[in-house]
Amino acid sequence: MKILVANVNTTQTMTDSIAAQARAVAAPDTEIVGITPRFGADSCEGNFESYLAAIAVMDSVVNYDGEFDAVVQAGYGEHGREGLQELLDVPVVDITEAAASTAMYLGHKYSVVTTLDRAVPLIEDRLKLAGLDDRCASVRASGMAVLELEEHPDRAVEAIVRQAELAVTEDKAEVIVLGCGGMANLDEQIRERCGVPVVDGVAAAVLVAESLVRLGLSTSKVRTYAAPRPKTVIGWPITQGPVR
Repeated sequence: MKILVANVNTTQTMTDSIAAQARAVAAPDTEIVGITPRFGADSCEGNFESYLAAIAVMDSVVNYDGEFDAVVQAGYGEHGREGLQELLDVPVVDITEAAASTAMYLGHKYSVVTTLDRAVPLIEDRLKLAGLDDRCASVRASGMAVLELEEHPDRAVEAIVRQAELAVTEDKAEVIVLGCGGMANLDEQIRERCGVPVVDGVAAAVLVAESLVRLGLSTSKVRTYAAPRPKTVIGWPITQGPVR
């Protein structure tokens, strides 16, 4: 089995970190391929960058040279999953939905700890759109920018732990979800400090993707995610219609 794990930004070191986290949980017979968009922002922290990333990820996935069995979109709260589901006939799993749905197996309420405060409304909207908001106790910002997670890992852990502790004590969360693909590999440290289950979206999404492939399941094509209708599209970088 081969799973493409698509970073939503253009920072290669972050792609490498995300792919390493994916490989750490993947089955021995699963090949993980990390892909980095050829255009876009070096981090995604707002609507403009998120919509740009949606196009960039679709471009990088459909132009991947080779076969694959599933795709993980490794951006928390980012746009684009729906477009990939139209373009592909293999499972597409977004880390936002995979992490939140996994958290609901582990406790009554979960909280998301993300990067900057400006990202909070985007995540809240994506959870609501996915029908996962009813059991979300809160979405909290650590105040750390995406790129600072790599530049200052010790500060990042402290900032995330602080918000996770407040989510547990003040918001009554029983599970913490890491709300950024760049937080991969921080789950164990935060779990030890906070004493509650901590869900990393990349790990959760890889295991969901593997399960769907092994069950022989993929996106329904009868209505919402049917392949795009053939049209004349000017200057569009990605392939139209089914690509598998």
